[in-house]
Order: sequence, then C-alpha cells, then structure tokens
Amino acid sequence: MKVFHLPSGKNWLIQRSYRRRLTDGNGDARASRRGTVDASKSPTLPFVHSSSPHHTPTNLESIKALLFGSYFNVLLVFVPLSFVSHFARWGSTADFLISFCAIVPLAGLLGEATEQVALKLGQTLGGLLNATFGNAVEAIVGILALVKGELRIVQTSMLGSILSNLLLVLGCSFFAAGFYLPESNFQVTAAQASSSLMTLACITLIIPAAYHSSSLEKRLNEYLRLGTNKTEPVHTTALVLQSLGTLGDPGKDEIAIEDPVTRQGLLAISRGTAIILLIIYIVYLWFQLKTHAYLFEAQKKKDEDGEEIEEEEEEAKMNPVMSIVSLVVVTVLTSFCADYLVDSIDEFANSHGIPKAFIGIILIPIVGNAAEHLTSVWMAMKDKMEITIGVSVGSSIQIAVGVIPFLVLVGWVIGKDLTLYFENFETICLFISVILVNLLVQDGKSNYMEGVMLISLYVIIALAFWVS
Repeated sequence: MKVFHLPSGKNWLIQRSYRRRLTDGNGDARASRRGTVDASKSPTLPFVHSSSPHHTPTNLESIKALLFGSYFNVLLVFVPLSFVSHFARWGSTADFLISFCAIVPLAGLLGEATEQVALKLGQTLGGLLNATFGNAVEAIVGILALVKGELRIVQTSMLGSILSNLLLVLGCSFFAAGFYLPESNFQVTAAQASSSLMTLACITLIIPAAYHSSSLEKRLNEYLRLGTNKTEPVHTTALVLQSLGTLGDPGKDEIAIEDPVTRQGLLAISRGTAIILLIIYIVYLWFQLKTHAYLFEAQKKKDEDGEEIEEEEEEAKMNPVMSIVSLVVVTVLTSFCADYLVDSIDEFANSHGIPKAFIGIILIPIVGNAAEHLTSVWMAMKDKMEITIGVSVGSSIQIAVGVIPFLVLVGWVIGKDLTLYFENFETICLFISVILVNLLVQDGKSNYMEGVMLISLYVIIALAFWVS
C-alpha cells in the first residue's frame, strides 16, 4: 500500500489490489495487474503526485531490524554460551549441542544481511558475496590444517563442502521452492556456464587420479614380472602395494606416495593445474560481473498475456554500510561457533562410533556451511533463484576452482606436498554429482522433484561413506 499526497492536504490510499484499467489520452488501455498504480502518470488523476523518496534506515534501525526480525533470534543466547562452554571445558557433548544451536540464528542473520546487500548490489553480486564469506571460513580452516600437515583432512573437508553445496543445499532449495511455486525459473545460460565450469573442475581431479592409477598398474605389473621368488604366490594386493611402498602409515592422515616418479608427476600436474584454475576463476568473475552480468540477473516475470509484471520494489530494512558490517561480524561469530563445533565433533563421534570419513565428508561441511545452507533455501522460498544458484553452485565453484588450487600453491610455498589426487571413490562421487546437477539445471527450471533427486543422491553418498 502506497500513500499519495493531495494538494488539499488529504491522503488517498491506493491499494495494490486495484486492477481497474486506466485510459490515456490516445485511448490505449493500460492495466495495473500487480504492483502500485503509477497515478502520477494517469490523466484521470491529475491531482495525484508521487510520494517522497524511500527513507534510508539509520544504524540503530538497521541493528533493530536485524536482531528482532525473526523469532529464531531468541537462540542468539547460545552464542555467548558457546564461548563459555569452549573455554570452561564443559565437554564435547555440551560444545556440540550449544554450538549447533548458536549457528542456527547466526545463519538466519547472515541470510538477512545478504538479502539487504543484494538490494543494493544486485542478486548476482549479493550471492557471490555470500558464497565468498562462507568459503573464507573453510579457506582459513584449510590453511591451518595444511600447516599442521593434515593433508587428508584438507582434501576430505573441501570435497565434502562441494558435495554438500551441489546436492544438499541445491536440493533443499529446489524442494523448498516447490512448496510455493510449481516451477521456479532462473537464467539457463548462466546456470549452464556455472555447471560447465564445475565439470571442468571435476575433470581436473579425475586426471591426477587416472595418472596415479596408471602409474600404479605399471609398477604392479613390473613387480609381478620381476618377482624374486615366483614360487611364492602373492596373497593380497595390499602385500604387493606395501612392498612397492605405496601404502602409507595407517596412523597418518596423508596419502603416502613413496615412488619418486609418481610423486613428482602428481605434484607437477597438480601445481600446474592449480595455476590454470585460478586464472580461469578470475576470467569467470570478469565474465559474471562485467562482460555478461546480464546473464546472471533475475528475469522479468510475465503474466498470462506475456506482458511484464511490475513488481513492487522491496524497501531496504538496513542501510548498505550496516549490511556489510553485519555480514563481517556474523561471519566471524559463525566461524568461531563452527570451529568449536568441529573441534567437538571428533570426540563426540568417537563416543558414538561414527566413522572418521563420514565426519570429514558429511558432518564438517554441513555444520561449516550452515549459514550458506539456510541463505540458499530462504532465497529459493522467496523465488530469488539467481541468489540460490549463486550461493550453492557458485560456492562449489569457488572451492573447486579457487580454494583448492590456492591451498595447493600455499602447500608448495610452505613445503607441504598437497596434490589434486583424491581417492578414486571420492572422485567418482564428485563426478556423478556434477553430472546430475548439469542434467537438472540445463532447462532453467526447477521443481520439488528435482530437489528430491539431489537430496537422495547426497543421502546415498553419505551412506556409502558411513560404511566405507
């Protein structure tokens, strides 16, 4: 409802449900199907003029809108309790439960701040900003794990984050949007460009795995051909691999590649590929934000007659400065709570018999990306699919084409031999996930059934890692 001021001092309320056709001077009919009637341009209402400009919220009004905009914000009391539980050493169970409850409202605040930033910067840049803030936490955690030499933790957490965003986040977003609209539309060209880049990133992980498998097969054949005692059969493949020096110490998290040729080959492939991927990501950002930005903007919605619907402009609840400041503050608080949660997961899982691979691939990415998850689903429910695609698929692209190559180069600098070689089972899971996402987004439409398929594949992969 919008208020128009009259010269006589009275106010006329023109409701959004007003649908009467107005006629201009030439007799052309114009319909106000949705949105506020532009009475200032109507010759039948010459005494009505446009309202005053939108009010820019003050800093205090912005903070109030952020903190008191949802009933879930009552759970913000768990944020300081999370710090108290961690430093007072209340135990892993208390850390896990309290930190989990603290992340829920923080995720909502991050989604609200992202939406307010998107009102000024646009849906494309807003979604990119949200994905960047979410992945910054993972990049910091990855660097810390890399410095400690925990290479497998770095790899599994990064891979788990990609699978979580592609399958769980996007699947839940499609499913949630299906409750409000039969179909949700998004820019098909932009979605195909993003999914194609994700396919390229997946291929860059397949090549090192194929190289390692080929090298291992050659060495295995050579060992069997030149065996010192052919009367003694090889009982297991593990015995052969152990004698070749390809099996690492079971107590270590990193993959041991003792063969100098294979090691140097994987390092050369990984480091060269990492440089190329970072260049591609920079080009992709230029493509997304500059030269082809129109492909990533929301499409104009049309009515049954094919005419564009004038949607009511959403009024900002926060000013741009406080929106960005809120993004930074909430992201920092979320990173601390997520860090406490991740620290407690290991001991919490051991006490309940949860496999370590399941923790790295499934649990850590879910709690670490909780803010992005809720943001993507919330935007999908509001039919802002460009932000949803930007947060889910865009976040996966940032990790696969940006964060992982960056960590490979950081490891090169600090003397840690991190490669793009993932285990074959993990690489296959990523490959089939990318294929399914490509098939579902190629038409530029989504529905709840597509969400069910994505979530189902994620559950199947989670089950496989549970028993692996």
